[in-house]
Amino acid sequence: MHAVDVLEIVGALTILIAFAAAQAGRLRQRTLSYQLLNFLGSGLLAVIALQESSWGFLLLEGSWAVISLIGLFALRKKVEPQQV
Repeated sequence: MHAVDVLEIVGALTILIAFAAAQAGRLRQRTLSYQLLNFLGSGLLAVIALQESSWGFLLLEGSWAVISLIGLFALRKKVEPQQV
């Protein structure tokens, strides 16, 4: 097993842990933990897909990372005090 294989497994497990926890009712989707796990896992997989020229996988994981990043920014805006 190569280092890239280990990183792929780590990335996939990161996403799957967040998804399984959400499905089991242990983690809400609109939380920092959920969005961060998805962003880190999908970002890692997107980088690997780019390196391997796996375009379909890059589209999937890159989109997943961008959507998770948008979710992180939305949570940040929600937490920051509003200026008056």
